[in-house]
Amino acid sequence: MSPFRDKQVQNLGLFLLIFILVLLLTGVLLHGWQTKAAGRMILSHDSAVASSLLEQGVSKEVIAAAITNTQSSTAGVDFLAQLGITKNSPISFIPYATQFQGVSLQSFFLAGVLLSIFLVSGVLHFLWQRERLYQQAAGIVNNYSSGDYSQRLPQVKEGTIYQMFTSIEQLATMLQSENDAVYRSKEFLKNTISDISHQLKTPLAALAMYQEIIQNEGDNPRVVKEFSLKAGLSIDRMEQLIQSMLKITRLDVGTIVFEKKKRNIYDLVLTSLSQLTTRAKKEGKEIVFQGDPLEMLICDSVWTGEAVGNLVKNALDHTEVGGIIRISWERTPFMTRIQISDNGQGINPQDIHHIFKRFYRSKHSLERQGVGLGLPLVKAIVEGQGGNLSVQSRENEGTTFILSFLTEM
Repeated sequence: MSPFRDKQVQNLGLFLLIFILVLLLTGVLLHGWQTKAAGRMILSHDSAVASSLLEQGVSKEVIAAAITNTQSSTAGVDFLAQLGITKNSPISFIPYATQFQGVSLQSFFLAGVLLSIFLVSGVLHFLWQRERLYQQAAGIVNNYSSGDYSQRLPQVKEGTIYQMFTSIEQLATMLQSENDAVYRSKEFLKNTISDISHQLKTPLAALAMYQEIIQNEGDNPRVVKEFSLKAGLSIDRMEQLIQSMLKITRLDVGTIVFEKKKRNIYDLVLTSLSQLTTRAKKEGKEIVFQGDPLEMLICDSVWTGEAVGNLVKNALDHTEVGGIIRISWERTPFMTRIQISDNGQGINPQDIHHIFKRFYRSKHSLERQGVGLGLPLVKAIVEGQGGNLSVQSRENEGTTFILSFLTEM
């Protein structure tokens, strides 16, 4: 990369070019001034010589011829040599030359000083700007090392130094992303452990109480049987909680790789309801299918089936005897949707914005068994496959959950 793409280097180059032009102009001016000074000194010398000769009675014609003569003779050179004036004589022996030398030295010294000040000032200004930029960059990089990314290195200009700043910024962005990811992972782990410990506290306390009652009432078979069943339910609830949390955690951290293949939607729904159709019949509820039996969906059949099963189970939990759960699907050029609808209690408007939060229990769910992880798990499964989960509900009229997936050509 050319160094002259740097704006500050361009300014320095422009300054040096101006300095060279000023230097040349100064040389031309000094040359003109010295020429005029030399002319004045020669005129003064000729005037002095003419005046002296006129005083001695030399004719004007002879003096004019001497002054205008441009060629020297051997006799003239010898005569000057007798006076001690030769081309090798010290300049101090020639009065007018000595005067001219002194004036010239003063002129050159003054011009040299002024030009030096001009050059040094320009270079120092460039170095000062550069040093200020380096100090600013060093401070920002030190802030990066301490985790402060509130300031950024300048990148809007061209040049090698700014290209380096851009590379540093890319590295800083990566470090910031990694730090944020580590922070989120720690927060996620902390919240997960807190949630699990909080949710296990109740069934563990109940289990301890049941065990104490069974121990104290060991000679009463009816009590032992009753609380053994309750202990079993508490153990099942803890197992369900742990399994659900493990699944959600694996989905959140991205350790699950979805095996997406083209699946028949009808077969996927039937498989997901294998254990729920019997429950629906026992509770006097009906599950209805609606959709093209040949329609296909590209998804992970195991995880998507679990999501559909959880939604149907949720519908059965909130539907009274005689209720209808309708599972329908349709395909458009852009989206493939699976809808699970019921005509149950519906969702309270105050709850509908919170139902996908972990461990959230709506007011209709408080009297039912559950851990509040079914809907968050469904959401994580659908979104993990690039889909979207939405809900529509009216209280006392029913609820519809919609799983939407992009139609892949």
